[in-house]
Amino acid sequence: MNLRRLKYFVKIVDVGSLTQASEVLHVAQPALSQQIATLEGEFKQQLLLRTQKGVEPTEAGKALYRHAQLILRQFEQAQADVLNAGRALSGQVSVGLAPGTAASTLALPLLQTVHGRYPQIVLHINENLGTTLCDVVREGRMDMAVLYGGGRLMQGLCFDHLLTESLYVVAPQGVLGDGDEVMIERLRHVDLLLPRATNELRRRVDQAFAAVNVVPRVVAEMESSDTLAAAVASGVGATILPCSVARGVASTASGELRRIASPTIEMPLALCCSDHLPLSEPAQAVKAILLELASKRMVHRAGADA
Repeated sequence: MNLRRLKYFVKIVDVGSLTQASEVLHVAQPALSQQIATLEGEFKQQLLLRTQKGVEPTEAGKALYRHAQLILRQFEQAQADVLNAGRALSGQVSVGLAPGTAASTLALPLLQTVHGRYPQIVLHINENLGTTLCDVVREGRMDMAVLYGGGRLMQGLCFDHLLTESLYVVAPQGVLGDGDEVMIERLRHVDLLLPRATNELRRRVDQAFAAVNVVPRVVAEMESSDTLAAAVASGVGATILPCSVARGVASTASGELRRIASPTIEMPLALCCSDHLPLSEPAQAVKAILLELASKRMVHRAGADA
């Protein structure tokens, strides 16, 4: 097997057509078909199905497609590392940031620090749902991601703890009463706006409510900070968020902000990477900066709380 055939195969699957792939690759269609036939002979499996709409991978083809993407990406990283050995770090590094998390507060410092230390590194920042970020990191389509959780073992991934945040309630004025904290029992009759059930934050909130035998009154499920702020401001309900995000939503919505107590709910923020795909040298440098920024933030917070 050679890398050229894998590249041809991946491109055909991407465009879904031998004819279009032939044009993009500047390879005659008969020659391209022969390369795929050779690949199928090497694996002793049919990899592509011809349909009226073009071509699509078989189950064996889907498996090869996933592996081929990783193999080609690793080879590109090897080429870049060898070519740049002894030179200033350069190249692209992709970092995912789960929305509605403290990761958003790390984005600007990360961008500034990377640009200052390694001006030839191009940083690609992507914000998406945490479960989706885990998938793209596991598949090698993204170098790393910052998201909540990391306490549970997840196949194909490893986690570095960054920091831990307490959860706060953000509610319309007059809902929570006096004090700096609120007990979960007090939220029994409060309409809540929470993420969907598969969200790590929602899981921890549900566990805390269950621990005191209270069923949360969830009236809507949403994860956008802007939508949550608008909903709280209009009096639709209250929400529960990590401290860093809760303060911003409370300020925008002119709402009440209370730390949840008895029981306290905490959310760990973690850096997620593949446990089987090596990071490129530029990606290793960006990871080190992320860990450094998180460490500084923890020290700053400890000083503020003292």
